[in-house]
Amino acid sequence: MTAQVTETEAPDTVRVDLGERSYDILIGRGLLAEAGERLKALLPGSRAAIITDENLAKTHLEALQASLDEAGVKHVTFKVPAGESTKRFSMFERLCDDVLAAKLERGDAVVALGGGVVGDLAGFVAASVRRGMNFIQVPTSLLAQVDSSVGGKTGINSRHGKNLIGAFHQPRLVLADTALLDTLSPREFRAGYAEVAKYGLIDDADFFAWLEENHEGIFSGGAEREHAVATSCRAKARIVAEDEFETGARALLNLGHTFGHALEAAVDYNGERLVHGEGVAIGMRLAHDFSVSLGLCAEDDARRVEAHLQKVGLPTHMSDIPGQLPPTETLLDIIAQDKKVTKGALTFILTRGIGRSFVERNVERESVLAFLEKEMN
Repeated sequence: MTAQVTETEAPDTVRVDLGERSYDILIGRGLLAEAGERLKALLPGSRAAIITDENLAKTHLEALQASLDEAGVKHVTFKVPAGESTKRFSMFERLCDDVLAAKLERGDAVVALGGGVVGDLAGFVAASVRRGMNFIQVPTSLLAQVDSSVGGKTGINSRHGKNLIGAFHQPRLVLADTALLDTLSPREFRAGYAEVAKYGLIDDADFFAWLEENHEGIFSGGAEREHAVATSCRAKARIVAEDEFETGARALLNLGHTFGHALEAAVDYNGERLVHGEGVAIGMRLAHDFSVSLGLCAEDDARRVEAHLQKVGLPTHMSDIPGQLPPTETLLDIIAQDKKVTKGALTFILTRGIGRSFVERNVERESVLAFLEKEMN
């Protein structure tokens, strides 16, 4: 199934203000067809290495290649298997070698055509080959358009946890063609929506209330979808501009991710059991209820979050994950490997209510263990 492309209107533009590393996020329908001309204008004379997965190669690759051909941009394509398990050392090594074998230079571009997995992996390749090549994001999933394609986080997973190996490497351009979202499965779209809801829960209670009233339009592909994507991108762009390397406020973007990443690792990144956005949804509900248990958040706010996530079809409890999970001590050991751990102290994004999240950098292990044991019983 190929996305239906209509005549494009002027895209919505979100600027990520990082000085000499600043770049634009373009949001609108039909942008894939403009990729070649936009790359040519941004990086005259450059060649491109397209990195995509085998599923997307069947739906969107031909359109991207045609756009590059029409603009006279020379390119090569490298395909990887779909799924979270692709974000590993062996695939990273293979792609680095492929890009070098193609004799691409530092001034050429790596173009990520895909969701979060492809973007993270291709971005790490771009950050590493020749000590840094140009990087273009063409995100094809809702999750990637509102979150992972923006901000320069790239990386792969380790047996010790998710995204523990990588680099900050900002893209030169993000093309968020919302027409591509028409081809997503309902499950993939719901998973991406978890990241949209996150922006309301971090610091924008009005946006969360808007989502409660307008989520049906987002799912059906109305004008609400573009508004939700643009609002999410503006929220992330603002936070990234304040804290590019996640030493402070940017950690707020990990609301729900500490629990969520641990659950993904606990199922060995098996996408049939749990995908990233589903882990984030469960993690956000857990973060609110953990905050309730600490006397920080009102019970009513936690129930409101749970009700909305359930209404759009997202899982909210660990019991919603098919199969058996490891013991709570094992989950806590995974959490202790999280990137946000500092000098052994557990860091969580907690909340005082909807739109009032904050970073807590010294959470007691015992309180987390007690909370998890209660949740799993």
